[in-house]
Amino acid sequence: MDRFDAMQAFARVVETGSFTKAADTLHMSRTTVTQLVQHLEARLRVRLLNRTTRQVNVTADGAAYYARVIRLLADIDDAETSLSTAAAAPRGRLRVDVPAPFARLVLVPALPDFLARYPEIQLDLGVSDRHVDLIDENVDCVIRGGQITDQSLVARHIGDLQAGIHASPAYLQQTGIPAHPQDLEQAPHRVVGYLRSRSGTVLPYTLQRGDDQVTVKGHHLLAVDDGNAYLAAGVAGLGALWLPDYMAAPHVATGELVRLFPEWHIDAMPLYLAFPPNRHVSAKLRVFIDWVAALMLRVASVEAAGRR
Repeated sequence: MDRFDAMQAFARVVETGSFTKAADTLHMSRTTVTQLVQHLEARLRVRLLNRTTRQVNVTADGAAYYARVIRLLADIDDAETSLSTAAAAPRGRLRVDVPAPFARLVLVPALPDFLARYPEIQLDLGVSDRHVDLIDENVDCVIRGGQITDQSLVARHIGDLQAGIHASPAYLQQTGIPAHPQDLEQAPHRVVGYLRSRSGTVLPYTLQRGDDQVTVKGHHLLAVDDGNAYLAAGVAGLGALWLPDYMAAPHVATGELVRLFPEWHIDAMPLYLAFPPNRHVSAKLRVFIDWVAALMLRVASVEAAGRR
């Protein structure tokens, strides 16, 4: 039995709560993972996991062993990546999930630079606005706008997204230009609703002008849960949009969207990169985090220049 493989298999079963899911993420058969854990238990002469037909639970001894195993696995990874050749050339598969508009407009256009710097990193990019279970889906990190409410994740603040309210000329021709943000609460005005993936709710936005502050949710006939669909609906004239500047700018430049209420301010949306606390920050993940943070500094600089 390879002790390293057995410890890795055990740790992944604990993290996913399933032999099948652990096998999928390790690219092994379920039988192999089961045998590795069984051999590990036989070697240690202790039961690490309680198994039923429906679930797998870690025992008290297993929990204590798991806490030491993940530190050991991290130390082994550190030992390998600390070598000069490994440190100079991070390598391996890196799985990242990002919102669709951010991927299309910001991340993917900049990726040639990242992949040229780190040609031995294989980047698997998930593009979605849905909630991602990083452990179950074996994802190394996610990039998300807004506060990270999942306390089980480590989140690094990598930037702030300036935003405004926009609408298409076709929409404004039909409804007239709203004079005040609260006009969006009344017919004939409407917004395109953006559904939060976990709650399925449309959240309100707060705007401020000097000492005046208003919270607007707006009336919507259409709500979507995908950023690209949300943008397309606004360009099609289906309602006003709350958009980060990086999403709105190309369409403002072509005249497809018009900014509303420029004298009103919306608090910037924080952008975070998040990863599990028990997922070791490998060399490949570390260079990706630093690269994305530098990318967002460049994006913020361009947006600030555009507002002047």
